[in-house]
Amino acid sequence: MQFRTQIPIPKSDHLIDYNSTIVSLGSCFAVNMSEKLDYFKLQNNCNPFGILFHPLAIEKLITFAVSGKHFTENDTFFHNERWHCYDVHSDFSNSSKEDLVASLNTITQSTKVQLEQSSHIIITYGTAWVYRNIESDAIVANCHKVPQKQFNKELLSVDEIQESIDKTLKFIHSVNPNCNIVFTVSPVRHIKDGFVENQWSKSNLIAALHQIINCQLSNVTYFPSYEIMMDELRDYRFYAEDMLHPNQVAIDYIWKRFKETSIAETAFSTMDAVETVQKSLSHRAFTPNSESHQKFEAKLKLKITKLLEEYPFMKF
Repeated sequence: MQFRTQIPIPKSDHLIDYNSTIVSLGSCFAVNMSEKLDYFKLQNNCNPFGILFHPLAIEKLITFAVSGKHFTENDTFFHNERWHCYDVHSDFSNSSKEDLVASLNTITQSTKVQLEQSSHIIITYGTAWVYRNIESDAIVANCHKVPQKQFNKELLSVDEIQESIDKTLKFIHSVNPNCNIVFTVSPVRHIKDGFVENQWSKSNLIAALHQIINCQLSNVTYFPSYEIMMDELRDYRFYAEDMLHPNQVAIDYIWKRFKETSIAETAFSTMDAVETVQKSLSHRAFTPNSESHQKFEAKLKLKITKLLEEYPFMKF
């Protein structure tokens, strides 16, 4: 007897392996999946401009990188004793305006190189709700705790999202025509928007994505993170304490489905070897000076050396 429904996911035609270079962009769930890629020492860069939730924010980031935008002090503002930029996450906010501008320009340059050299770009959309700054009439990526009265809240339509995704793809392919793009929708529920409003938002994202993917070449695909959470894992035991974010069990399961369908089987043995090293590195000895622990350390060093000989980009 089957006690759950499993979503059929076709195997990717462009599998990830240890020769792949990956850029992960988007919501906090993009970070969850990126942490898995990092754990197994695949070549991955995640969210150079910080966590971004909606399609227009990600489109703008890619546009900035590809076009070589030069940030100036006009792109910053002062609030709560720090300098911020509405186009990036608050992790980049700084007490120094000059340092903020310099870091944004450095990241823009490095992001362009990453986009040019990547074999795979994974984009995770979190919401279709956006905030428009009333004074500038610009949609922001992050409000930086500026009073809500300074923004209008809007829901992007399917057509607006589709247009944004189309522009995103064109900018990426203008510098990297052979890059494989994997889209997914975050399983995190944005209940602060409202229960119905969250479903509305996710529906618009999914509808727009499938309209784009159905018209694109084979190097643009969709991975059903949201659908796995809603259908295969439809039980609150798979949620964190806030009952909104997937817990570690759910993250591990979604990663397992991603591995099965998006990572080459030829990479599995290396992933197992990396995991063995990672678990050994987290081991804490009760008697670090004992002979048995010294042997353990020597074997571990040998395993790491063997991996680095084949994959010198790995860092432990």
